[in-house]
Amino acid sequence: MNILILGSGGREHTIAWKLKQSPKCNSLFVAPGNSGTAQIAKNVPVSVTDFQAIKDVVLNNNITMVVVGPEDPLVLGIHDFFLADKALKNVAVIGPQQAAATLEGSKEFAKEFLYRHNIPTAAYQSFNKETVEDGYAFLETLSPPFVLKADGLAAGKGVVILNDLIEAKAELKSMLVDAKFGEASTKVVIEEFLDGIELSCFVLTDGKNYKVLPTAKDYKRIGEGDTGLNTGGMGAVSPVPFANQAFLDKVEEQVVKPTIAGLQKDNLPYKGFVFIGLIKVGDEPKVIEYNVRLGDPETEVVLPRLKNDLVEVFQAIANQTLDQITIEVDPRAATTIMLVSGGYPEAYQKGKVITGVENVTDSIVFHAGAQNKDGAIVTSGGRVMAVTSYGNTYEEAIKKSYQSIDKLSFDKMYYRKDIGFDL
Repeated sequence: MNILILGSGGREHTIAWKLKQSPKCNSLFVAPGNSGTAQIAKNVPVSVTDFQAIKDVVLNNNITMVVVGPEDPLVLGIHDFFLADKALKNVAVIGPQQAAATLEGSKEFAKEFLYRHNIPTAAYQSFNKETVEDGYAFLETLSPPFVLKADGLAAGKGVVILNDLIEAKAELKSMLVDAKFGEASTKVVIEEFLDGIELSCFVLTDGKNYKVLPTAKDYKRIGEGDTGLNTGGMGAVSPVPFANQAFLDKVEEQVVKPTIAGLQKDNLPYKGFVFIGLIKVGDEPKVIEYNVRLGDPETEVVLPRLKNDLVEVFQAIANQTLDQITIEVDPRAATTIMLVSGGYPEAYQKGKVITGVENVTDSIVFHAGAQNKDGAIVTSGGRVMAVTSYGNTYEEAIKKSYQSIDKLSFDKMYYRKDIGFDL
């Protein structure tokens, strides 16, 4: 079959790499793609939110499956767009419909869903510009640190955690009144701070059945020791050593099952990945957030550990026969370390020539913010490449990734040297 992947990051390169291994994949297209996807698929210069142009690509190339990488097209309703179009309605779309994608599109909607289905999460209230004074009063009832979340999509940067009450009030004003995150912060959710260790749980669902994929932990902060500004993610490990079977059983019973049942009960049509951001508080799981697609850079450690034919898995999602699939997982650990542009997550320069990719033999280099230009691979984003390795332990895998990074270079290249060291 011919397959189209939407997106241009490390996640999409990883999905392409995995789909390409299937004998069922004839032609693979990625829109818009990057220098990594260009090596294994045909890049199409189309925006992920230009649904009409995507339709043309699908019809012109006889595509029968579309895999949606990022959240924007899902929140904007690409799955519904396909279902409503006579020419497209039989194309399988991997990703939830718009109503279900609101789980990521609105923090408030997600919190209401969690409460309604008795899924463990932090206490919260939400506020807008008119109720900013009530927000100040609510902050006064909480103990620091204070967690403020822009309600809408803010490219992974809409969550602020502050220890000082005065700073928290100023931040709330900045988000609501001064529109710090634009549309995304017309509403702000304030919630209690949960003290624990975070991890990501990935679930596949066809709308009726579900399968749990390997867990992962990512590292969000730019600086070593988890300091500095939040990023899209600086590295990840899988499996998560602190999540033993007893804890994972709790996650399935208290979080995964009620989530999938809640989607059906609330009539939220869902075919795709559910990413559940968890925090382990003592021995108890609590949900921080939902994403309606694979996370990045967790994809770069989760999919390499999946032994199944991914096309077969996606077909089972489309046909609602996921219960007939047995998920097989590579027992080895996988780790990934992100190489980023100097200055990221603030201002950074693009167009820096990347060298040494062809010299990496012990790891897989997934391209993210990188493009082909004049015969060279150049940087085109903040997060540039993810270097993924296998090992019998995560320590061994991490060591391999760092050894491979020594062979790679571009001007002002930065990466964290402590991924996994907290474990």
